[in-house]
Amino acid sequence: MAAPATGASHRSRLRLIVIQTLVFSLLATLGARLYYLQVISGERYQGKAASQSVREIVVQPQRGLIVDAMGRPLVTNRLTWVVSLDRTLLGKMSVADRAELLDRTGDAIGMAVPAIEAKLLLCGDDGAVAGKCWNGSPYQPVPIAQDVKEGAALRILEQPEDFPGVVVDRQTVRQYPAPYGINAAHLLGYLSPITKDELDSAEDSGDSSVNGASVVGRAGVEKEYDEWLRGQPGYDQVAVDSKGRVREDVSGLEAQPGDTLVTSIDAKVQSVVEEQLAAMIAKQRATRDPVTKRNFEADSGAAVVMEAKTGRIVAMASQPTYDPSVWVGGITPKQLKRLYSKAAGTPLLARSFQGQFAPGSTWKPFMTVGALPHGYSPSTVLGCPSAVQIGNRAFHNHESSAHGSITFARALEVSCNTFFYQVGMHFWQKFGSDPDDDDAKDPLVEQAERFGFGSRTGVDLPGEASGRVADRKWKRSYYESMKDYYCGIAKKPQDGKTSDFVYKFSREFCVEGWKYRLPDAANFAIGQGDTIVTPLQLARGYGALANGGTLWEPRVGKAIVSPDGKVIREIEPKKERRLKVPASVLRYVDEALQGVATRGTMNWKLQGFPLDQVQIRAKTGSAEVYGKQSTGWVASYTKDYVVVMMMSQGGTGSGSTGDGIRAIWEALYGVDGEGVDPGKAAIPGVTPPARLPTFGDDGSILPPARVKGGE
Repeated sequence: MAAPATGASHRSRLRLIVIQTLVFSLLATLGARLYYLQVISGERYQGKAASQSVREIVVQPQRGLIVDAMGRPLVTNRLTWVVSLDRTLLGKMSVADRAELLDRTGDAIGMAVPAIEAKLLLCGDDGAVAGKCWNGSPYQPVPIAQDVKEGAALRILEQPEDFPGVVVDRQTVRQYPAPYGINAAHLLGYLSPITKDELDSAEDSGDSSVNGASVVGRAGVEKEYDEWLRGQPGYDQVAVDSKGRVREDVSGLEAQPGDTLVTSIDAKVQSVVEEQLAAMIAKQRATRDPVTKRNFEADSGAAVVMEAKTGRIVAMASQPTYDPSVWVGGITPKQLKRLYSKAAGTPLLARSFQGQFAPGSTWKPFMTVGALPHGYSPSTVLGCPSAVQIGNRAFHNHESSAHGSITFARALEVSCNTFFYQVGMHFWQKFGSDPDDDDAKDPLVEQAERFGFGSRTGVDLPGEASGRVADRKWKRSYYESMKDYYCGIAKKPQDGKTSDFVYKFSREFCVEGWKYRLPDAANFAIGQGDTIVTPLQLARGYGALANGGTLWEPRVGKAIVSPDGKVIREIEPKKERRLKVPASVLRYVDEALQGVATRGTMNWKLQGFPLDQVQIRAKTGSAEVYGKQSTGWVASYTKDYVVVMMMSQGGTGSGSTGDGIRAIWEALYGVDGEGVDPGKAAIPGVTPPARLPTFGDDGSILPPARVKGGE
């Protein structure tokens, strides 16, 4: 009976040995694993664990300054408190804790929780709103507010336990010192947050100068020279605890400030130009229009001052305008709507280089240059009757005045339309009497295009308009693009919404709207019809008359200077072409335009002005626009400068802008009564300095040094 008991005991011992072996094996394996993790791979895993508690915060660079030709600051930077939230930590919080933190943060900075939530959404996520969502890394603190009051910022910094994951630091934003009270919004431009597409494109191209929190130039020189101005971001690596509180700085890379842009703008001249443009518009709005029997609308205007010999822009203004600081810190939907509002005059549109207007009689000097080498001469005499009959319509002079038989020079002085109608009709009859011939020669059209009309000037400002030379080819292409629209009107019975003029025009256009007829050629010769120009194009054209035939690409930028004051790049004037115009023709036109100032249509605005010392050449213009009041122009120049001012719905050229033109010339040359005092000129030495401002080691910027005897 003992054997069975012995066998059972043996099996029990065997099981115990197996279990012990398994336990020891597991313990040995666990020990080996722990030894491997803690000893052999300990440093690697320790580093990984440490890295999980390290946050990388992008440090935005200080954007480069924008200064005028004398070194006066036009755009600078100021410090602002910025509050950001750590999305990673927020994602680890309970719903209740997250809501409590957002509510507490919103109360501290005066921001609604829904607005914070919109900022925290990644662009591309459901519900994300462009311009509000976050473009950057989801692991980087997201900026939710800037220009936070210092008290609120310090409260968050001093109570980190109440604001886990909330980062507060100081960053720079744009500031506009406005020397002499200038605005210059359309010249300077503005900034706005980078878009997702722009960020993706930059990442694909390896461009590290932008990130999700970057702002980039959207208009003006801010956009044109953005890559120089933006600088290079840096970063700070900080160790944080489980609640997102910063324990210590780990490492970092300093941000590289952007470069300074020196412009050719002179703030003092810019101030005069802006003031005069605004004053002329205000004056015309209070003036009764004798044609429409109501006050002038004077809805917009522009002015340009350019160096005649280089094409550099000294001043340029547009009305209506806007405050460029409205973009700092984010623009509201209401503010943005106003900038694009037609009722407000579309303030975002830079009339000086984006606005397009019929040039009126300011066009005639270019027509003279086109006519004289092609069968006409300075001794040519044509009649200047009060009207010329073309087909079944009488084409009139302004105010139906007649001046008898006159030369080209006198026709420019009195701005005789009927004289130039005859010139335009002559070339149509000689070269292109077939209205269907799109390739017919026309010296007037050819000369207009040589002066750069119908093409962008190449100015270093984005969004420039090209204008239009309304020749035969343009009329054909316009017909092809619009025939369905106008034929649609013509094929239906006239209703109460369609005026007699529009209905009649539509019927004629539908039948033969491509034909370039005699009235088209007549209108072209006086700057009427469908030809349109920008004020900058007109200034450049008059610059070529002033300097003897060189067409320049206008420039606002003058140099790029590094933060330590070294000149990186000088932006030289660029010559587009030398016009093939006989010098005798240019001299003839020049003398005729001097006559406009001394005894022609501009003389009444220059009474008592020292024209013997400041020899101004000028041309006035009044362009008729269907359904609106006339557009007024004055284009003028000396050997040094070109000054152009225009006003939409402002009446005659000299009547609307003549006083403003005079005031600008007085400021440029230091005119004092009937004399000239160069010491009172807006620019020391009268003409712009060739040298750049002096940049000191301490960050100071001094005016350019003048060489003896001038420059």
